[in-house]
Amino acid sequence: MSAGEPRLTTLAHGGGCGCKISPGVLAELMRAMPPAAPFADLLVGTDTSDDAAVWRLNETQALVATTDFFMPVVDDPFDFGRIAATNALSDVYAMGGRPILALALLGMPVNVLSPATIGRVLEGGASVCAAAGIPVAGGHSIDSVEPIYGLVALGLVDPNRVLTNRAARPGDRLVLTKPLGVGVLSAAFKAGRLGEHGYRTLIDATTRLNALGARLHQVPGVHAVTDVTGFGLLGHALEMARGAGTTVEITHAPALPGVEALLAEGVRTGASARNWAAYGAEVEGLEPGPRRDLLTDPQTSGGLLIAVAEAGADRLLALARDEGFAAAAVVGRVVDGPAGARMAG
Repeated sequence: MSAGEPRLTTLAHGGGCGCKISPGVLAELMRAMPPAAPFADLLVGTDTSDDAAVWRLNETQALVATTDFFMPVVDDPFDFGRIAATNALSDVYAMGGRPILALALLGMPVNVLSPATIGRVLEGGASVCAAAGIPVAGGHSIDSVEPIYGLVALGLVDPNRVLTNRAARPGDRLVLTKPLGVGVLSAAFKAGRLGEHGYRTLIDATTRLNALGARLHQVPGVHAVTDVTGFGLLGHALEMARGAGTTVEITHAPALPGVEALLAEGVRTGASARNWAAYGAEVEGLEPGPRRDLLTDPQTSGGLLIAVAEAGADRLLALARDEGFAAAAVVGRVVDGPAGARMAG
């Protein structure tokens, strides 16, 4: 950043996916929306809180469309751009799609930040899109009080291979591809308590593309997928449970290196408590403490949560590790019962 410019994170009241409107408020807002007219080719819309919309183009192609943007979670403008772009593309991968192009969404306080700094945000986002093999083909920008960046992301998927968050089945194993704790690391960073190793852990996790999603059709028995972002693992697992009308059991909560120590020191985000307030009544067996803080921690550019038949779990884990997700792990299972979540083990 240019000399004399403020830190990006000091210009925003929140950062990353922790900026998301709380699950309870969002549900209230969605209830106020008038029902959409039926469209035969709209395969996925707003009714199940899925990761992206899907529109059938023809017998072999469907368009995946999504958008995601937020305020800075780090101060380095290039890293901010990379994280935001990785997060936006994740929604395409979560539907089983392959991105084809992106549009940039940019809101910046142009009287506070230099063109060079703003340009680095755009460069960071473009670098991720290049790694995904797609162009940033346009976009829109505004003069904004707080810095905001993200993408409109478009992709393609076979209509017969669309993955949603609503088709989990009892007996499925729940596989998570990235450990948890991005929100904790972000809070430590803002408080000046995150060292260089912790920062690298944060960046490595949040800039790893969830491109695995486009290969999930290779694994028999993958039934449902979502990416874990601002509502935390519990919140997104609950969306999966509601969509399928089943109960999800969480048995394991893997954490990024250094996160458990920070939680023990009391580091957490306000969004974690807000998440719990929104959906805690639907969760059994989870007492206040570090484990609850981790399971409700908002994940910026988090991993994929995948419901897969038990017979396909090992093959899925092998594929995930082949894609670079060395810490992918089984974190629970789907069981018969009312829509909700409970802790087991």
